[in-house]
Order: sequence, then structure tokens, then C-alpha cells
Amino acid sequence: MMLLQLSLLCLLLQERLPPTGASESGILGGETAKPHSRPYMASLQVRGAHKCGGFLIRKDFILTAAHCTKDFRSLTVVLGNNNIKKKKWLRQKSGIKVKWCCSHPNNSKNQYDFDIALCKLVKSVTLNKKVNVIELPKQGEIVQDPTRCLILGWGKTKPNGAAEDNLREVTVPIQSNGECKKTWREHFNEKTMLCTKFDGKRGFCQGDSGGPLVCNKKAYGIASFTADPCTTPHPNVYVKISNFIPWITKTMKKN
Repeated sequence: MMLLQLSLLCLLLQERLPPTGASESGILGGETAKPHSRPYMASLQVRGAHKCGGFLIRKDFILTAAHCTKDFRSLTVVLGNNNIKKKKWLRQKSGIKVKWCCSHPNNSKNQYDFDIALCKLVKSVTLNKKVNVIELPKQGEIVQDPTRCLILGWGKTKPNGAAEDNLREVTVPIQSNGECKKTWREHFNEKTMLCTKFDGKRGFCQGDSGGPLVCNKKAYGIASFTADPCTTPHPNVYVKISNFIPWITKTMKKN
């Protein structure tokens, strides 16, 4: 009964998720990632087209941004592929269907304070050199300015450019909460968010929504939002994963 109630709650919460330009994503600057060097990285796709990033945290669970999961019934997850140029029918064939996605119960379409979701795969994946999980931080664990971290994604490398088929990555420094608050004001919540410095040249473009912020080989953040156009030199903002460890653990334990 508890499992059924949780699943129903997760389904109902999807109706509150905001529509966003998640497909208008990409990494500015940086370079193409070495094949299979980031085995946790996932492409969330709709009818064979990349929509958002995500990352594997258990062999049957993907962590991503809540605003990426509004139409979760249409989502498939592609793992183990740096290059997503394969023909659409082949991507659809190789993708793993999503059973359900559950956003945080406090998620709101008007704010990004709780922009986090777990997606349950219809089947567990086999872990190997090409497909593997990434470690999460402990509850309350923080990463300090000016630690340099990695962000990853597929998509546009400039606002009006063509989409990239290869996974790209770029190293960026953590920005202090004070500087983030100064720029984003009421939109930045230091309890549930963290951010990285952005000079308009190296960062994510309109989110690469759902992708991980990797610091010291752990996923500390989930790409959530940035300025529009994405070359505006505002800090990139992420969900602070360490704040949500109890919710993540509880949700996966019941499933």
C-alpha cells in the first residue's frame, strides 16, 4: 500500500512541473569528452531526440531536474553512448523506457528551489566500463568556492548554433553563495541551490537541464537554470544534491 501511495503521489506531482526550453541545451566552451570516461551520463530522449541530461545513481534510477520530467511517459534513457548521432530508430530501440518519475513534493512550477526528480527505469542496467553509477555526497556535505568542477552535456555550444552529437564537458569554478545571491536575488536559495562562475564563455547554455555538476568525482549538483540568452555572464545555478539525500534515499528504498 505504501508503494502504491508513493507512486500515485509521484504521478500527481508531474502535473505541477513547469514547461521549459530543456531541449535548448548545451555546453559552452570545453571539449569533447573521452569516450566512456563518464559512464554515469544519461541522455533523456523523446521519440529519439535528446531532451535533457541525467545521471545514473543506481542501476535502476536516474537523477535529473524536475522540469525535465513533465512528459515522463514519453521519455527513454540512453546510457553508454558519448555520441548520440545514431539514427532515430536505433536510439529508440536502444533506449530504456522510464517506468515513472517522481519530483520532490515541494517542487513548484513557479520556482526552482526543489527542481529535482528521480526516474525509475523499467529494467535495471548491467554495470560495466561503459555504464556505471556516480557517487553522491553525504547529507549536508558542501563544496567550497573556488573548487573547480565538471559539467557535461549534449546540444548547442552557442545560443543559435547547431546541436552537438558528442558529449561535451567543461571545467568551471564554484561561485560563492554571496555572489550568486547578489546576481539572482530572490531566485537563489542557498539552502537548496549552488552555483558556478560564468563569464559568458564557459558554462551551460539554457541549462543542459538535468546534467550533473561533478566535483571530486561526486555529483554535487543538477543543472537547473541560467540566464537567457545563455551568454549573459550570470552564475549557472544547480540543485544542491546534499540537501536532498534523505529524500533520494527514502524514495529509492521504497522502490
